[in-house]
Amino acid sequence: QVQLVESGGGLVQAGGSLRLSCAASGRTFSRYAMGWFRQAPGKEREFVAAISWSDGSTYYADSVKGRFTISRDNAKNTVYLQMNSLKPEDTAVYYCAAGRSPSRLAFGYDYWGQGTQVTVSS
Repeated sequence: QVQLVESGGGLVQAGGSLRLSCAASGRTFSRYAMGWFRQAPGKEREFVAAISWSDGSTYYADSVKGRFTISRDNAKNTVYLQMNSLKPEDTAVYYCAAGRSPSRLAFGYDYWGQGTQVTVSS
């Protein structure tokens, strides 16, 4: 089993950067694909980025491609989401998730963190 805790959210000006962290507990963290999702008020949770456990392949939503970077540090049992050139439309609660393979679909993940708020002001 895996427990996930997100951190690093906050308030940032448009054009700025934030790095989200997701700390995981579990002896086989490196065998889980990790994903980031976000959810704004009144909207469904949407895919942001994912990274595989096998070869480190990364996947991004079109809306964040070129601005966000997902990475993982298996030694620290942590996955990161580096967010650059932030826009007001990036405002949402961001969740990390763990699953057996990377997926753009929320139901493809077995474990979820509680989320961290990201607010981007204009």
